[in-house]
Amino acid sequence: MASAAEQMAQNLSWGNFGKAKDLQNRILFTLALLIVYRLGTHIPVPGVDTVQLQAFFERAGQGIGGMLNMFTGGSLGRMAIFALGIMPYISASIIVQLMASMVPQLEALKKEGEAGRKKINQYTRYGTVLLALFQAYGIAVGLESQNLVLEAGWFFRATCVVTLVGGTMFLMWLGEQITARGIGNGISLIIFVGIVAGLPRALVQFFELGRQGQISAGMILGVMVMAVAVVAFVVFMERALRKIVIQFPKRQVGMKVYDSSNSNLPIKVNPAGVIPAIFASSLLLLPTTVTSFAGSDSTGVLSYVAAYLGHGQPLYLVLFAAMIVFFTYFYTANVAFKSEDVADNLKKQGGFVPGLRPGPRTADYLDYVVSRLLVIGSGYLAAVCLLPEILISQAAVPFYFGGTSLLIVVSVTMDTINQIQSHMLAHQYEGLIEKSRLRGKGRGKRK
Repeated sequence: MASAAEQMAQNLSWGNFGKAKDLQNRILFTLALLIVYRLGTHIPVPGVDTVQLQAFFERAGQGIGGMLNMFTGGSLGRMAIFALGIMPYISASIIVQLMASMVPQLEALKKEGEAGRKKINQYTRYGTVLLALFQAYGIAVGLESQNLVLEAGWFFRATCVVTLVGGTMFLMWLGEQITARGIGNGISLIIFVGIVAGLPRALVQFFELGRQGQISAGMILGVMVMAVAVVAFVVFMERALRKIVIQFPKRQVGMKVYDSSNSNLPIKVNPAGVIPAIFASSLLLLPTTVTSFAGSDSTGVLSYVAAYLGHGQPLYLVLFAAMIVFFTYFYTANVAFKSEDVADNLKKQGGFVPGLRPGPRTADYLDYVVSRLLVIGSGYLAAVCLLPEILISQAAVPFYFGGTSLLIVVSVTMDTINQIQSHMLAHQYEGLIEKSRLRGKGRGKRK
């Protein structure tokens, strides 16, 4: 028999959504800030030659103009004030999270509650500024080396660095405001909107290639079917769970005695989410990006990098798959699902896995289960990311049909829908409580 919460979830409708004014205000607030973000992607950095810049990105599309331009919502291709996007903040937050799981001082700070969380967020912001400064200066020097500026010099470099770093910090603030006062995860939604905003143009370019005869009609139909199949597969795998039975013994709280009960500990097949794919893509794009900015005179190591680490090359595919598998295991063990912490929490709550002692034995069992699940999870991530990479190199499919972009779009959509449903359920609960109070007052008056 379904629980009360499940029955309420089944009864969610547009009528209930119309009554949830707080949810509507949150959605409108989120849309307003995302519009501000999209407007900022069209404001250029002062001193950049836009005509030469467009020609450069058409030549370097496989490096900077592809994946990174997609993550920044087209800002990098236009060298807008949001050209760095939110990626410095994401990189800094991941680095701080990994350090918090390995450095004892940061790990102790993480356990201090709200005060420790604020301190870690402060370190993340400092890290974001440092990464943004480094990347902004690199872009400024790269633009000068490619003759993409109207007047080179230290004044342009300073202007470019201040503008790009300020744009990244403003995006970080926008993301935090959306998370706190809007709906969904603000940082994820910013990346999501950047990808979706470029999708219509990518589709038009893709169909134009078919009209010109460069891609056959069968290939176009096959890519569309593949995209739908990949989306369905991602949804299935992201919702897949391995449930571990947890038993709670009979216990007494005050004057009440609670019977023993069973519960489930759900473990996702892919606890790391899309982060391993983003990390692997960023690391492999870095050599190509450096080669693109170095220009046509690059020789030696850079020429070999351009030849063997291009999209669709065997070495690129092997390294991409290996990095995805590595980051899936590493991020899950250190951030997403720490077996020792889960086992300690179960021990404090009095729960245990049947047949296992609480503590180290439970942690070892959870490690065993998670490591076996990650064989499937990491393989699924690698397959979803590698298949479109091959099509991108062989059939000139736009970057927006890549596995990483589909993973981000599907994951963020599912997370946002879940949050909307949670708000609607909370609104229904509040309505039921208010009705019960009114009924109780009515009965009191009749007495």
